[in-house]
Amino acid sequence: MVTLFPKSEASYMFHFPNVEWTRLQAQAMGVPQVTATTEGVKEEELGDLERALAGAKERFGLEGVYTGALASVYQKSRVEKVCKSLGLGCVSPLWGSDPEGHLRRLVRDGFVVLMVSVSALGLDQSWLGRILDEGAVDELVALGRKFRFHVGLEGGEGETFVLDCPLFKSRVEVLESATHWRGDSGYLQISKARLAPKARRNA
Repeated sequence: MVTLFPKSEASYMFHFPNVEWTRLQAQAMGVPQVTATTEGVKEEELGDLERALAGAKERFGLEGVYTGALASVYQKSRVEKVCKSLGLGCVSPLWGSDPEGHLRRLVRDGFVVLMVSVSALGLDQSWLGRILDEGAVDELVALGRKFRFHVGLEGGEGETFVLDCPLFKSRVEVLESATHWRGDSGYLQISKARLAPKARRNA
């Protein structure tokens, strides 16, 4: 896992809230993590990404990068450019996916996704800390149609944090958090979290 820690929440490329807890996600998957900080300045942050990927290539023999891009040409094209300069492959398996279908597949496949940031008309404070279950997806789709935002949050309308998924051997449990609201946008700051055993599913 390669993770960039932006110092600015205005980063065009990287998530800002709760990125420090990605270490638990890496541990849950049993993979090493390469981290780097970036000022989060538009375009300049790509140099920080290139250095982080170069370090991962040298340390772990990295051959390629997977992105989760659905529709953001800005992010996808820039990751591809950095990978090309380093001789790395770049795969975006979700590219062009229907955003509603994508969210419903996540729920169906056992992803536990926490909303940690919202900044779009129609998404209020009540979304912070909410799990994206089927009901939440229904509401998100309806709001996306009404207020004309990307349901997959590709335009920065919101950010999420994965607490559990099929790749995890353990789940991330949030123990303490606080909501920061600024009138029309805000974020959930996780202050304490840990890995916990996965919940057993009924046969």
